[in-house]
Amino acid sequence: MTRARATATGFAAVLLWSLLALLTVGSAPVPPLLLNALAFSIGGALGLGWTALAGELGQLRRVPLRVYAFGSLGLFGYHLFYFSALRLSPAAEAGLIAYLWPLLIVLFSGLLPGERLRAGHLAGAVLGFAGAGLIVTGGGVGFRAEFLPGYGLALLCALTWSGYSVLSRRVGTAPTSSVAVFCLLTAAASWGLHALLEDAAWPAGLSGWASVAGLGLGPVGLAFYVWDIGVKRGDIQLLGASSYAAPLLSTLILVLAGIAAPGWALALAALLIAGGAALAARASLTPA
Repeated sequence: MTRARATATGFAAVLLWSLLALLTVGSAPVPPLLLNALAFSIGGALGLGWTALAGELGQLRRVPLRVYAFGSLGLFGYHLFYFSALRLSPAAEAGLIAYLWPLLIVLFSGLLPGERLRAGHLAGAVLGFAGAGLIVTGGGVGFRAEFLPGYGLALLCALTWSGYSVLSRRVGTAPTSSVAVFCLLTAAASWGLHALLEDAAWPAGLSGWASVAGLGLGPVGLAFYVWDIGVKRGDIQLLGASSYAAPLLSTLILVLAGIAAPGWALALAALLIAGGAALAARASLTPA
């Protein structure tokens, strides 16, 4: 697979993540950890079935335990920190901090062998972050000291996902099918924590179950497999900068679904995110 094709494959994860908010709204009233458990169970089963059909189950036995520990902690840690941050602090501020992860991916990737961080990558990521900030906060934000624990967890969330994405390049020999095990271990941990911390509330009707299934098949399923291909074999700086398309597309989908209202912040955010992605793409295409 070429570097450009791997990058495009990784960007498919961004498109799938844009459905996360819509499907999460549709899955109400399922609590976060139970939703995590259900979705990752489906996503893990999807990957395991695909691996079995490909006749590659045997290769999963050759993956080192440290790789399974790394991947499972990355997926589980990100979601645990994210859900906890939104419980302990206002969603807008916590979401803004959590969306530092694409910018951090761009910064951290400069430390990888064979990668070169250029000014265009950094400028594109900063513009994308500004656009995401407008979407998440609606143009207004105010940080308050009493919510510092939640803000800290949101920062851990950003560090966890950016670290997982960049360090995945260092375990690039592990097959993408190993992500199925990451998902299943994450599901197991989520089931356990759900039993300890939450009261069960199941999806409401056929549409609720369809939303849960959609999450497991897409944003919390296939997305992690294609993202693995992208960060291991593609242009990780371009992927990081272009990941800010996820909150933009997510908000546009919510507007089309009648759940959110359009406004000036959305239009300006679109310009910033598109401009940032263009800058990063130009930097990637410029000869060294």
